[in-house]
Amino acid sequence: MAKAFPQYFKRVFDDYQVLVQVNPEDFTGIELIVQPDGKIEKTDMEFDEEIFEDLAADEFIHCNVLEFQMHLAKTR
Repeated sequence: MAKAFPQYFKRVFDDYQVLVQVNPEDFTGIELIVQPDGKIEKTDMEFDEEIFEDLAADEFIHCNVLEFQMHLAKTR
């Protein structure tokens, strides 16, 4: 069985943005909140099976893995 790749989403709010990585195999992932001052908050997440519907309802869009990884690298 082929391994599923993580999926990446983002939403830009007025003064910050949220990026989300979701592993579709076990519904784990990472949430990054990018503040206007450049500070990035990282949270390890556990989602439920409805995460993709929830993200769509909250108007998240797919984003590029590179964009997510660039922000993630700033948290280390």
